[in-house]
Amino acid sequence: MAYNFIPCDRNPAYLLPPSLADWLPQNHLAWFVLDVIRHIALQPFYAKYRADGIGHSAFDPSMMAGLLVYAYCTGERSSRRIEKYCQTDVAYKVVTANQLPDHSTISRFRKDNEANLKRLFLDVLRLCAESGLVKLGTVSLDGTKIQANASLAANRTLEPLKKEIDKMFSEAAVKDVEEDKTYGKDKRGDELPEDLRNHEDRLARLKACKERLEREKAQAREAQQKKLDAREEKEERTGKKPRGRKPKSPDEVEGKEVQANTTDPESRIMKTRKGYEQAFNAQAVATEDQIIVAEEVTQQENDRQQLHPMLEQAESNRKQVGIEEKIVVGLADAGYCGEDNLTKKAAGDIELLVATQKDWKQRKALRENPPQEGVPPEGLTATQLMERKLQTDRGRELYKIRGRTIEPVFGQIKEVRGFRSFMRRGLDACRSEWSLICATHNMLKLWRSGKAVWLT
Repeated sequence: MAYNFIPCDRNPAYLLPPSLADWLPQNHLAWFVLDVIRHIALQPFYAKYRADGIGHSAFDPSMMAGLLVYAYCTGERSSRRIEKYCQTDVAYKVVTANQLPDHSTISRFRKDNEANLKRLFLDVLRLCAESGLVKLGTVSLDGTKIQANASLAANRTLEPLKKEIDKMFSEAAVKDVEEDKTYGKDKRGDELPEDLRNHEDRLARLKACKERLEREKAQAREAQQKKLDAREEKEERTGKKPRGRKPKSPDEVEGKEVQANTTDPESRIMKTRKGYEQAFNAQAVATEDQIIVAEEVTQQENDRQQLHPMLEQAESNRKQVGIEEKIVVGLADAGYCGEDNLTKKAAGDIELLVATQKDWKQRKALRENPPQEGVPPEGLTATQLMERKLQTDRGRELYKIRGRTIEPVFGQIKEVRGFRSFMRRGLDACRSEWSLICATHNMLKLWRSGKAVWLT
C-alpha cells in the first residue's frame, strides 16, 4: 500500500516559477508598492548619478526606493534584516527583481535620500487624493513621543561634558607624543588603537552637546533678566509692587542642571505615560478616514507650539496636491490649548475646537454638564469661550470625532507596525524617517481601500 503524498522533489531546475509574475498573487502588497513607485516622480532620486554611463554600476534608485517603501509598509526598518529578506523572502525578491543589495547599500541609500524620501509623503498623498480617499472638512491633530536612537544614560550636564572633552584632548596629545617617539616627527604610523578610533566622531557629538548647553544657558539667563527688568519697569510706572511671586534671579536660573545627550545631541528627554524617555515629538494631522495630511518631528516636549504650524502645513499640502475641498474644522486635545493659540487666526480660516482640559476631565464635563445655549456673555477669555463652544451640541458632536481619527493612526503605526523608536539619529534624519512612516501609512490605506485609480 503506497502513501498518496504530494511529491517533494528538490532537484528540478526550477524551485520557483521562471517568471516573477507567477511568484506572488496579483493582489499582493508588493505589486501594489511597485505600481505606486511607477506613478510617482522619481527624478530627484536620479540626480546624484552620472547620466553618461561611466563608473561602477549602481542599483536602480526606483528599485531601492521600492524596497525601502515595501519594508516600511511591513514594519521592517533594519537594513540588515532587509538584506536578509532580499535573500529569503519571495516578496522582497519580487520587489528587487531578484537582486541582492547589502545592508550598507540600503543604509547609505536611505541616508543619501533624506529629502527625497520626505517628498515621497506628498506624492503618496496626491495619489490618495486622486483616488478620492482624502476627504477634508474636519481634521484632527495630535503628537506622540517616539524614542530616539539613544539612551537616557548618555545624558550629561555641562561640567561633566567639559571634563570629558578636556580628557579626550589630553589623550590625543599624549598619543601624539608617543607616536612621535616611536615613528619620529612628520612620519605616519599605523592606525590608532581601538579605544581612540572613533574619538573624532564622539568629540564632535560632545562639542555639539556643550555648545547647545552653553547656548541654552545664555538664553535662559537673558530671558530671566528680561522678566526682572519688566517687573521693575512696571513697578516704577505704577508706583505699586506687582502681584505674584518675584521671578528668580538669573544666577538662580543658571544654577539649574540642564542635560544633553552625547549619542544624539538633537534628541530630548520627554515625559511619556511610561516615564521619561530620550525621544522626539512626532506630529500628525489626519482626516476622518485616517489619512495623514501633514506630519512633522519636533524637539519640543509638549504640543502647544505645534497647533498653528501643523494646520499651516496641512493647508499648504492641500494646495500642493490639488485638493479643492477646504479644511473647515481642526480638532485638538488640551496639549494644544493656550490663550495665544486660541486668539490667533488659523491658516485658511480653519475653525479651532481645542479641549481646555485633559481628555478624561473633558469627557466627564461633557457628560455631566448640560449643553450651552444662546449668546455667550461678554468679558470671557479665549479659553473660556472655547470651553463654552465645546459644551454646545455642535461642539460635543465635533469633538467626538477626534478620538476615532488621530488616535487610531498612532495605534496602527506604533502597535501594528511596531514603530516605537527611530532607527537613525539627528532631527533631519528622524524627520525623513517619520515622513516615510506616514507615507506608507497612507499607502496601506489606499491599498486596502481598493480605490487606486490605476487599478480600477
